Amino acid sequence: MGDGKQGVMTINTQNLNPIGQLQLQFKDLETKFKEWLSKQSLPVEAAIVTATSAAQGAVMGGFMGTLTTDISSGIPTPPPNVAAFTPDAMASLKQAQALGGGPLIQARNFAVMTGVNAGISCVLKRIRGKEDVQSSMVAAFGSGAMFSLVSGVGGPNQATNVISSGLFFALVQGGLFKIGQKFSQPVKEDVNYAKTRNMLTTLGLQNYERNFKKGMLTDNTLPLLTDSALRDVKIPPGPRLLILDHIERDPELKSR
Repeated sequence: MGDGKQGVMTINTQNLNPIGQLQLQFKDLETKFKEWLSKQSLPVEAAIVTATSAAQGAVMGGFMGTLTTDISSGIPTPPPNVAAFTPDAMASLKQAQALGGGPLIQARNFAVMTGVNAGISCVLKRIRGKEDVQSSMVAAFGSGAMFSLVSGVGGPNQATNVISSGLFFALVQGGLFKIGQKFSQPVKEDVNYAKTRNMLTTLGLQNYERNFKKGMLTDNTLPLLTDSALRDVKIPPGPRLLILDHIERDPELKSR
């Protein structure tokens, strides 16, 4: 049994194209790395996760910075004497420059945001043993606060702006987490249509499940189905014949 399985795996791997083989090898390395990382102490794991995420963020930020170089170069820098009399305006200008800076500025900003977010998330996951919206928002708050500090957008009210940036990041991340959680949850199957779904799938007629549900034809009504009942829920003649024949042949579905 063991040799047979290994032979099948070898054949499947050999049949993959070069890109598929690279993806498989990368996935295997990623799995082994995560297993090794989970066995390390919390400080080591947090440091490695922060560093690797920051490096990824820096690469992404550097690329984004190449697209915003023209924008940042078009933002004028006011004379020092003007900036001194208008600190709020200078803070807004710095924020615009930080958001539209060149490759190095964006690499720094993205490295800080992604690194801090990943590091805090790692620590909270290890301590709390789960990933939820609260942990996600706390990590995003730290990420936003650090972004505000390193990008120099604090201005005269630095503490207030740091907290505001953190709260903004937290709220956005919390909303995105909820949306992602909603769409990632598996669709709950209706237990009243388990046999019906299985029958329709066997016959290749799964598209008609909605017709059954619309007509409230549940598993309990399968033994009672008639051509007239199926016609009422707008199922065509061919599928009706297949369904009735299947019920007649299946002892579990056949009318008592």
